[in-house]
Amino acid sequence: MFKAKEVSAPAMTECTQDSLEFESHFSRQVVARFDGGALTSDAGALLLRETDRRIRLIERLAACFDDYRDPSLVRHQVREMVAQRVYGLALGYEDLNDHDELRQDPLLALFGRQARAGQGAAGGQEHAESD
Repeated sequence: MFKAKEVSAPAMTECTQDSLEFESHFSRQVVARFDGGALTSDAGALLLRETDRRIRLIERLAACFDDYRDPSLVRHQVREMVAQRVYGLALGYEDLNDHDELRQDPLLALFGRQARAGQGAAGGQEHAESD
């Protein structure tokens, strides 16, 4: 019988790099940093938001709905729900189950007029959007 040679596994590499430098772009230094905190991967939504501000699409769509709900029980206004759905679709989130996770995104929380990601609009935690 042959006995297999015992080989120890190599130690895992510890990655503690704070930043990653790329080739400069003209006179600009290009650096990727990993200490950004709460980030978004949907920055294209800023363009959508600016477009909406100019053509008032969300406002006009929301005006198409009659809201017969008891106002004392309303947690989310029709405009907010329309905005959530339109932005979600435009950003590629066609399933409504994606929105539960998206509430943690800091940029999308801004569109929902939340003070911070993960907060609901109830209880006085919403703030007016500055135009």
